[in-house]
Amino acid sequence: MTWFQHEARFISRPEVEALCERLLDEARERLGIAELRRVLLLPPDLTRAHSGAGWITERLYQLLDAAGAEVHVIPTLGQHVPHTPEENRWMFGSIPQERIHAHDWKNGVTNVGTVPAEVVREATGGVVDWEIPIDLNTMLVTEPWDLVINVGHVVPHEVLGFANHNKNYFIGLGGKRLLGASHMASAVYGIENNLGNLLTPVRACFNYAEEHFLADLPDVYLQVVMDYDDSGHLAHTGVYVGDDLETYYAAARASLAQNITPFDEPVHKVVAVMQADEFRATWVANKAVYRTRMAIADGGELVVIAPGVERFGEQPEVDALIRRYGYLSQAEVIDLYRTQADMQDIPHGTAHLVHGSSEGRFTITYAPGHLSREEIESVGYGYLDIDEALARYDPAVMTDGWNTMPDGEEVYYISTPSAGLWATRDKLERRARHERQR
Repeated sequence: MTWFQHEARFISRPEVEALCERLLDEARERLGIAELRRVLLLPPDLTRAHSGAGWITERLYQLLDAAGAEVHVIPTLGQHVPHTPEENRWMFGSIPQERIHAHDWKNGVTNVGTVPAEVVREATGGVVDWEIPIDLNTMLVTEPWDLVINVGHVVPHEVLGFANHNKNYFIGLGGKRLLGASHMASAVYGIENNLGNLLTPVRACFNYAEEHFLADLPDVYLQVVMDYDDSGHLAHTGVYVGDDLETYYAAARASLAQNITPFDEPVHKVVAVMQADEFRATWVANKAVYRTRMAIADGGELVVIAPGVERFGEQPEVDALIRRYGYLSQAEVIDLYRTQADMQDIPHGTAHLVHGSSEGRFTITYAPGHLSREEIESVGYGYLDIDEALARYDPAVMTDGWNTMPDGEEVYYISTPSAGLWATRDKLERRARHERQR
């Protein structure tokens, strides 16, 4: 059930930290545990550092440690690159390095069950008919915990409609088979049918898995929603705490209202900045593509300024896959997937080839800090020199929303694409009709 929630135009850091303390008090009371001896914290990784999840996790650790609990932290990496000790300190502050564990998506998982193919088929309206093996982090499912606390930012998402809630388990702590089956199901169903939907097919499958395989886990979700304040900075507007689906829905409805920017007409040029300290591969920097694609006009352009990008995939084999095939349309990928063994071996990487494609509708131009023109153009993107991009679209000068450049060019600028979704009203309405008819 939903334990409590707090919504306001903006919520200060001290207020959020006080709600962390309230969570622990309510956990003891609701679970009937006088003393929390062993607690697991599951925050997102550094690609969501802007959400404050790092200092929220640090505050929970401090409160629990002061009460004598043994506390462990597993950043919900999925198949992202594990944090370095320096990155852990940057995100989680004073939490001891030995208490922060890297998720191993290949060798560190245990199977707890399978979502049957018939459940997947029903959830996807018959589009997908394979089962989803639920392989989860071994430390999560085999060690004893008095409490598991999921920390995260609810925001529109390309696979699950909205991020966080049980995504922390089934993507963030999932194994290779789980990541592959779920991401490929999402890609086949269609990215624009997922973005900003409260209940996507993959989310429905994860809800099934949580109910059937994790029902005995003593867990709670601490979810935040954010919006831009008057100075253009992201600030918390909601904190939602509970152990049920309604807690997710409450946060997702708030994000739906606050984090989707609708346009009456398609936008011809979008410029998006992906911060260097969070985004180092196109795998994660392509949130700029996912979150703006429904707003961009046919024949338009998306410019992604990504000074930290140095590779394509988060893992070597995914990087190699992207370099081999490039970003392709859904139809091209599905056709190749039938015969190409390397695509079949890492289907979550194959799905990314679809998610990062414009389907030929608009141009994607990348300004990476550490990839060459030849590398960028080889995967199907246009190239822009990073210094030239930063000089023309200086983040210190540009403002979120419409900007008129000195030569008269009109561009729509987005400083944090991962914090929202931009779409035409027509596409949002068509997608809503599709869901009603499904």
